[in-house]
Amino acid sequence: MKLALFDLDHTLLPLDSDYSWGNFTAQRGWNDPVDFVRRNDAFYAQYKAGTLDINDYVRFATDAMRRQGASNSIAAHEDYMRAVIRPAITPEALELVRQHQRAGDVVVIVTATNEFVTRPIAEAFGVDELLAVELERDLSPGGSGWFTGEIKGVPSFREGKVTRVEQWLAERGLGWKDADMTFYSDSINDLPLLEHAHHPIATNPDEPLRAIATQRGWRILDLF
Repeated sequence: MKLALFDLDHTLLPLDSDYSWGNFTAQRGWNDPVDFVRRNDAFYAQYKAGTLDINDYVRFATDAMRRQGASNSIAAHEDYMRAVIRPAITPEALELVRQHQRAGDVVVIVTATNEFVTRPIAEAFGVDELLAVELERDLSPGGSGWFTGEIKGVPSFREGKVTRVEQWLAERGLGWKDADMTFYSDSINDLPLLEHAHHPIATNPDEPLRAIATQRGWRILDLF
């Protein structure tokens, strides 16, 4: 199998979809905007520094939509796609995905952002296969059926991306040796999966990843 894996935020998108979704909902009055932006900025700084606790962040990031419920959240996300995401999808990023699809590669988006935020974004890129942070739902008798704020299974974050891709392959009766794997990412957080890829491509890389890619002779792609 020829496999093309893409990180999402700052790789295919010139923004962080989770961060911008939080700010978008704060602007709609779902949170105190000053306090929310302060905390959102703090978590984002931790992510860039490689110190983020993904469980704490997911509780924070899903708090408002848990309180708003499914209908309001889904409607808000449709507005978010129109106002923020679709205008941010560049022809260059879309063409990169299409090149792999035309070549017959299996394209998978592998992101540390949660599935609620990213599923419609993957669809906008024409990608069916998405490995995102999965969210637990309240499926207890009489439960809401909506998100609880907890992560379901292994989060697709740092080393967890390696685990999730390995699980994805195993579900298809495959292992690492059965896939010729290309992985595009901007972040030093994705170093574990980049090291597993046959063709690691540092895409719009942050400074730590650019330094490693240069040292190791990896391809560097400045898409934006």
